[in-house]
Amino acid sequence: MNQQAPPMSQKFEFWDQRYSTQSYLYGLEPNDFLRAQAGRIKQNGCVLCLAEGEGRNAAFLAGLGHHVTAVDGSKVGLRKLELLTQERGLTVQTVCADLADFEIGSEQWDAIVSIWCHLPHALRAEVHRKCVAALKPGGCLILEAYTPKQLEYRTGGPQTGELMMTLAELREELSGLTLELAHEIERIVEEGTGHSGRSAVVQLVAYKP
Repeated sequence: MNQQAPPMSQKFEFWDQRYSTQSYLYGLEPNDFLRAQAGRIKQNGCVLCLAEGEGRNAAFLAGLGHHVTAVDGSKVGLRKLELLTQERGLTVQTVCADLADFEIGSEQWDAIVSIWCHLPHALRAEVHRKCVAALKPGGCLILEAYTPKQLEYRTGGPQTGELMMTLAELREELSGLTLELAHEIERIVEEGTGHSGRSAVVQLVAYKP
């Protein structure tokens, strides 16, 4: 007998609990890599932020004038995103959804942002395939994630290598995009209390021809 998947509220209970504080787990400033690469996004572009959590990256992009949609499975995180944008006088469309079910669309986005979006391997590959289809021609994907080497540092990220990714895997999963910047590096990540210290990451910027 096949077991039914747990309701989404149970599936994201871990994140609801982590976000259930007045402070922002990963701080209020955008991810460093995203800040450095945001100029690549078309002016006033339509941008999708995956697994956006409490919204610091989405708020940053909205502040640059982009039309931002943020998707996450945590209602608590998205409520904090909405509070953050209200305080800053910004608008971000929020979608509470599981990426296993969320329809990203077809040639719909000028940019897709994936910062610390760690998913089981099969689901990640499917989401990345959908991202390729969902970008407009000329659109870009901006991604930073932990590599399995991060388990040596344990300064943030998943506790299992299965949820992390390598550049070799990303090259395969993002077939159809042109990788303009793509490398695995070690760098200091300081983002609230959630990420703090030397980290092993993969960074990528890819365009749809």
